[in-house]
Formats: sequence, C-alpha cells, structure tokens
Amino acid sequence: MAADCVFCKIVAGEIPSTKVYEDEDCYAFADNNPQAPTHVLVVTKKHLTDIADAGGDPEAAAGLLAGIRGLAEQENLRDFRTVFNTGAGVGQTVFHVHAHVLAGRPMGWPPG
Repeated sequence: MAADCVFCKIVAGEIPSTKVYEDEDCYAFADNNPQAPTHVLVVTKKHLTDIADAGGDPEAAAGLLAGIRGLAEQENLRDFRTVFNTGAGVGQTVFHVHAHVLAGRPMGWPPG
C-alpha cells in the first residue's frame, strides 16, 4: 500500500466507496463521475503505478484481467468497454493501475 494513494486507501477501507466486486487480487467500485450507466473501476489490491508497471508483475496483471472477467460475469455484462489510461498526458489522474469498465449505452467508434 502506498500511503498517499487514494485507491490504496479505498481498498483498505479508509475511504468509502460503493463496492461492486471483490476477489483476492482486485477491488471494483462505482466511479464517482460515471460516463455510462455502468462505470466501474477495477483496481489491483497491490499498488502498481499503471498498466505498464503491471506488465512487470504477471501475477498482478493476470489478477486484474480475472477481476474484470469476474465483474463482467457477476454483473451479466455482455458488451462492455475496458479502458486503461497510462500517464498524465492521456488522463490518468490516480497513479495506481486500474481499469474503467463501461457499459449500458452505445459506444461508437471512434469515440466522441
């Protein structure tokens, strides 16, 4: 746990959240600023900065993907978008690896 990381504090229960899913590797909670009817953040319980950092930890990366799958199964999501932001230049604001899982509305391509 990183002492100054908001997601570490959420995982530890120090900051309240609306839990949607949890397993041994991940914690998933409702986004406070949802961009779709379903907008859940899936975070690793282990502090890793971003998805590039998680690439150096195959177990954590696999656990994150399994958590996304578990969330999708639990919530009966058939069509959903998974987004990873890596770096401040593309919008990452919390530097703890996490995936945005969005569903419940059409999401065209290209996004806009």
